[in-house]
Amino acid sequence: MPTVERALVEVFGEPDARASVTFLGVDPIEVLRFVCPPEPRETAPGAANGPEGPDAGPLVRYVTLGMSAEPMNDPAAPVADPVRGPRAELVLTLRPGTAPDRPPIDRVLRPLAVLAAAPRVEGVVPVPGASLDTGEPLWPGAPFTAVLVGEPGGLVPDVPLPPPADPVRILPLLPMTPNEAAWKRVHGAEALRELWLSRGTDTRDPRRAGAPLPG
Repeated sequence: MPTVERALVEVFGEPDARASVTFLGVDPIEVLRFVCPPEPRETAPGAANGPEGPDAGPLVRYVTLGMSAEPMNDPAAPVADPVRGPRAELVLTLRPGTAPDRPPIDRVLRPLAVLAAAPRVEGVVPVPGASLDTGEPLWPGAPFTAVLVGEPGGLVPDVPLPPPADPVRILPLLPMTPNEAAWKRVHGAEALRELWLSRGTDTRDPRRAGAPLPG
């Protein structure tokens, strides 16, 4: 875990807050919060970038730490390999804005930790393109209960570990509304990503409405 945290700090700087969530029979999962300036390459097509637009203010990144302490093994495997196997941590990026009535996005800590504990608790192995459902709003009042797992490497390069352990991949999570999640189940993850791009949807906007879906 120190190796993974150092890699995160190299990219995002020092975390400004951290929390630990404990589950029965599972080592604690930490969630680190990083407040970062917006990066031009992350600007969503069609998003407003003026001082009063939805892109105003910094980005807040929530990153799990502890999910990669053990490899994620196929729950159907007769014997779990304690060293080899995919390892990952999760990162959720939001742009809460600067208004005093910004949503309580820090309450996402527990749902995010639940998703990070799922490989050990439920045998769920997250992979790019998969949907993960928390069964509850990501934070109070949020229009999202599910996330789409994105491709690793865009924000944080894979973190190498001593052989024969697999590197740790940092998987981005993109919040989905219920309608978007249902549409993705029918049409697939790539189609949803293309829909977001064509609609200029900023998936980091915690107040956003669902993207208009084709009829």
